[in-house]
Amino acid sequence: MLNALEVITTVIVGVMVGVEFSVAFVMNPIFNALPEDSGQLARAHGGRMLGAVMPLWYTGSLTLAAIWAVTGWHHHGTCLVITAGALLLLSVIMSILLLVPINNQSKTWTPENRPADWKEQMNRWDRFHYIRVAVIIAAFTLLVTALT
Repeated sequence: MLNALEVITTVIVGVMVGVEFSVAFVMNPIFNALPEDSGQLARAHGGRMLGAVMPLWYTGSLTLAAIWAVTGWHHHGTCLVITAGALLLLSVIMSILLLVPINNQSKTWTPENRPADWKEQMNRWDRFHYIRVAVIIAAFTLLVTALT
């Protein structure tokens, strides 16, 4: 049972890392290169789509890591899982305090109602997101290492 939990947790966190990495280094650069208002509209749509899924994904990943740490308390790699869980908790806190407030505004923007500083707000979201991606990559790396 513990082995299945370890694999499921690692896969779920790994896929989340892949999605967030793709947003940071593939999708947003593509959106930023689109002509006229297309990029802003694409980011707003992405914010709505991922904004609906990511809270469950982040908290679910954290919950699974916590269950792994408790269930495997006396097994090899528990310290790594606890550290990964702490990093996942940090990513949730970062999301709530830094990224979600910007996303909640930007997902409603249209070319007609967006603020004058919308590009600066998107750049700020991107900077926070890069840090969050680094945090979840570190958590994923620790989970993979705990498996070995």
